[in-house]
Amino acid sequence: MSDDVIWHCIRHNHCSFMAKITTGIFCRNPYNATGICNRSSCPLANSRYATIRDHDGVFYLYMKTAERAHLPNKLWERVKLPRNYEKAMDVINKRLEFWPKLLVHKIKQRLTKMTQYRIRMRKLQLKVREKVMTMPRKQTQRDLRRLQKAEKAAQLEKNIESELKERLTKGVYSNIYNIPFKQFDEVMNMETNDVILEEDDEECEVEYVEGDDMEEMDDMEDFEGLSDGGTDEDDHFDDQVSKKPKGSASNSKQNAGKRSRKVITEVEDDEANTRQRMRM
Repeated sequence: MSDDVIWHCIRHNHCSFMAKITTGIFCRNPYNATGICNRSSCPLANSRYATIRDHDGVFYLYMKTAERAHLPNKLWERVKLPRNYEKAMDVINKRLEFWPKLLVHKIKQRLTKMTQYRIRMRKLQLKVREKVMTMPRKQTQRDLRRLQKAEKAAQLEKNIESELKERLTKGVYSNIYNIPFKQFDEVMNMETNDVILEEDDEECEVEYVEGDDMEEMDDMEDFEGLSDGGTDEDDHFDDQVSKKPKGSASNSKQNAGKRSRKVITEVEDDEANTRQRMRM
């Protein structure tokens, strides 16, 4: 089909790549060299056409000829361009040596524009920039409502748990056999800790009281004083007691009793004599 017929159908009837805007009519076809919808820039209405495309930072030169129009899978010939701008321009001049000058000029303009935005992209990647993230309003409001509901539910559960523990400690539930062991242990530990704290708080009270054995101690001191100031008769009596032969256990007990009686009588006699002397 002739290029003029194709352009007439595209321009006046319908084209899926055409975008009409108030500022002009543009083309969304990726093979368009300028992005403008006109006869010289349309890749569909020109059987001989060339353009440059970018694939992950690598530029390729695409060329279409009328000899491959009957082979859609081999319609475009692709040539990789070097990253150096001057070498890429040399490749374009060699490949498009006998092509229309206007088309070659448009391709060179496209190459310069693409190299400029590639350099700009590299500079922006090296800079540390803050990434602006948009948060949907409905989702944030939904999350806030869920958070509020969860907090209310947690407070309600805590209140119920504390109230049940208080009732358990007061003894409201006297006959309960399915109490959770963990909570029961916690309550028991709390009670034991309270008891230990109360015992620690009670200080040991120290009191000073007069003893009942003070009078006995005074009597013993008097007895010691009398024993120290005894007579020779007492010493003679003690010697006789020590020289007596040993008898049976019963005799020894009886003799012990008799000795104590004699000593007591003698002590009493000595006390009476001393009192009489003091009166004199």
